[in-house]
Amino acid sequence: MNDRSCPEMSVVLITPDRYDTVRKTISYLREQTVKHRLEIVIVAPSADRLNLEEPELKEFFTFSVVEVGEVTSIGAANCAGVQRANAPIVALGEDHAYPDPDWAEILIEAHQESWAAVGAEVRNGNPDSITGWADFLLNYGPWIEPAAAEEVDHLPGHNSSYKREILLEYGPELDIMLEAESVLHWDLKSKGYRLYLEPRAKFNHLNFELLSSWIPAQFYSGRLFAGVRARGWCFLRRMLYTAAAPIIPVVRGRRIVGQLRRSRCPRRLSVLPLLAFGLCVSAIGEMAGYALGEGNAKQKLTPLHFNGGSPTGV
Repeated sequence: MNDRSCPEMSVVLITPDRYDTVRKTISYLREQTVKHRLEIVIVAPSADRLNLEEPELKEFFTFSVVEVGEVTSIGAANCAGVQRANAPIVALGEDHAYPDPDWAEILIEAHQESWAAVGAEVRNGNPDSITGWADFLLNYGPWIEPAAAEEVDHLPGHNSSYKREILLEYGPELDIMLEAESVLHWDLKSKGYRLYLEPRAKFNHLNFELLSSWIPAQFYSGRLFAGVRARGWCFLRRMLYTAAAPIIPVVRGRRIVGQLRRSRCPRRLSVLPLLAFGLCVSAIGEMAGYALGEGNAKQKLTPLHFNGGSPTGV
C-alpha cells in the first residue's frame, strides 16, 4: 500500500453526461491533504462528450475516464470504475457528497489494518429541509454524527471505501453486489471479512428535497434492495419475506427514531410524518422486490441520482 509508484486510493465518480456534474465533488477532492496520492476515476458515457477539465485534475496522482455508454445502473458503473482503478483502495463517491479535507488521508490510514471496507461519518448537507432530514435518516441514519469508531455490519452506500482485491473476488457478480451495498456488506461479513466505521473521516451528503423525486426514489430503492437480496432464494422464502414486509416500517422505524433523537435535526417532531410515509413507501418497494424481483428498479432509480433528478431538485 505504500508503493509510491502507484496511487494509494482511487476515487470513483459517475457522471451520466458531462464533467460539470462531478465538478463540485472534484473541487472537494482537490482540497484533500493527500490529493497527490489519489487517482480519480470518472465513469461516463463518452470521453468525447465529457468536456473534461484536465487542468483541474493535474494535482492528483493520476486520473482516467472509463467509457460505459448510457449510464443505466449505478452498480454497473461503479463496477467499471473499480475494475479500471489502479490503487489497492477504492472509494466510491457521488456528485452530491462532499468530503472533509482529511477524509482520504484517514481512510487510507484505516486501511493499513485488515478491514475489508471502511466508511465515514455522514453529515446532513441540507439541514434546513424537512424532506432532506427524512431522506437523510432513512438512508444514512446509522452513521450520522456523532458516530462511534467501531466494527459494524454495514456502511454508507455509494460513499465507502474497499480493498480493491476483495471486491474483484466477486468477478462478474460485482456489478449486482454494488447495486445494493448493504447486501454486499452482509455478504462480506458472512465470508469472514470485517467492516469498520471511522468517524474521524467525514463527509456532507445532500439529500432529496423535492417530494416528486423522493417518493419514487424510496419505492425503487426498496424494490432494488429486496430484489438483489432475494436473488437465488427459493419461492417459499420469497413469499415469507413478502408477507412480512408490512412490519418493516415498524422494525426500521424504531431504530430510526433513536437515530433522530441523537441527531441535530432542529424540528424532530415535524419530520416524523414524512419518516413514517417514507418507511411505508420503501416497504411497498421491498414487498414488490421480494415477490417479483428487482424489475426495472435500477433503470428508474439511476436518473434520480443526477442532474434533473438530483437530491436538491436543481
